[in-house]
Amino acid sequence: MGIRQKGMFFLDLAAAALGTFFDQYTKHLAVVRLKGQDPFPLIDGVLEFRYLENRGAAFGMLQNQRGLFVVMTTLLLAVTLFLLWNMPTQGRYRPLHLMGAVLIAGAMGNFLDRLRLDYVVDFIYFRLIDFPIFNLADIYVSLLCVVGICVILFGPYREEDFAFLKPAVEKLMFWRR
Repeated sequence: MGIRQKGMFFLDLAAAALGTFFDQYTKHLAVVRLKGQDPFPLIDGVLEFRYLENRGAAFGMLQNQRGLFVVMTTLLLAVTLFLLWNMPTQGRYRPLHLMGAVLIAGAMGNFLDRLRLDYVVDFIYFRLIDFPIFNLADIYVSLLCVVGICVILFGPYREEDFAFLKPAVEKLMFWRR
């Protein structure tokens, strides 16, 4: 691995750290200003800040399954870091690097809450459509899914663009030797 590839990896980590910081900071503000308070309307009847301690996944699914979330998030982070470490740095791969950084930020934001608090702090509520309460990390992951689908369906990538993974995966298959 060259210096350029290592530099890109550390840029990915810096972007992920920045996104995680913003998520954690907004959650801190939610705890300090919203916990135990009435909802704070931003746009009356449409959007408000409302404190919630979520012990489940998206939309409140899988309540009280902290162990499962810790294991799954750890695996997701490991795979994402592995991909970013091995991904080329050419311009066509930069959107994928950014997507990996956003995924890490979203996963880490909620992961840190689960480790520290045993729940995730949610605080953004679309009252107009009664959408489940969510947070900045959830926005990262949701937007990433939409962008990821668009990239997969309409992006410039072909199968051979991911040939860089073959040698890296073969290194991991040490038990097959």
